[in-house]
Amino acid sequence: MKKITAIILSALMLSCLVVLSSCGGGGNGEKKVLKVAMECAYAPYNWAQTDDSNGSVPIHGRADFANGYDVMIAKKICEKNGWDLEIYSLDWDALIPAVQTGQVDCVIAGQSMTEDRKQQVDFAGPYLYATIVCLVKADGAYANASSISDFAGAKCTSQLGTIWYDTCLPQVTGATILAGKESAPAMLMALETGEVDFVCTDMPTAQAAVIAYPDMKILDFAGKEGGFTVDEGDINIGISVQKGNTELLNAINKALSGMGAEDFNKIMADAIKIQPVSN
Repeated sequence: MKKITAIILSALMLSCLVVLSSCGGGGNGEKKVLKVAMECAYAPYNWAQTDDSNGSVPIHGRADFANGYDVMIAKKICEKNGWDLEIYSLDWDALIPAVQTGQVDCVIAGQSMTEDRKQQVDFAGPYLYATIVCLVKADGAYANASSISDFAGAKCTSQLGTIWYDTCLPQVTGATILAGKESAPAMLMALETGEVDFVCTDMPTAQAAVIAYPDMKILDFAGKEGGFTVDEGDINIGISVQKGNTELLNAINKALSGMGAEDFNKIMADAIKIQPVSN
């Protein structure tokens, strides 16, 4: 009888271990926590807010909350995989190093999937396809520009470490490129205050900007003669993970596999609707 009881207990213990390990946290029953880095200052991709409204997520080590398109996508990935989500706020230049050193699991921060970045990290996605545009003052001297050649003689800038600044602005013959800005809000403020005549950015950032700054105007030259020359890596927005982390890469890609451009654009539109005007 004792032998039969011991066998039954052993079987029960083994069953419990199997159930616990299937929760995504190994054998201790804990759910996997996906640590995601972003700036939390790059609306509509991501921003910080003081309350937990509209499904925002607490920012690790801070009293405020993160929301935006990147947070919405991160939540969907975690829901599909049964993971908990933890948001880390880092400066733009610190995002890739954080993935490389294992400080975070991935970066979801509106990063273009450029060849340079692919040398440093692996990319899941794309999770958005972004058009490159210019922002000007609606009543400014360049409000009616019809191609980038019309910006000859203009002053411009963009955010440091982006394809907007490194790849697109140098294509504008005759423009004066001022020092890059540390963040998207600083880039927009340079235009708003008249420091520059135009800035280069992507469509979602521009769409959010004209809500915060109604005196700005979007100029879209994509697909037209006289527009910016970009490749897929410049307009495909991806999720960076540590080189060689194929398990995480595959899990993220599987979660994204059921969504396409139409789905991404709808989620982005939802993010733009709820963004704080100050962002």
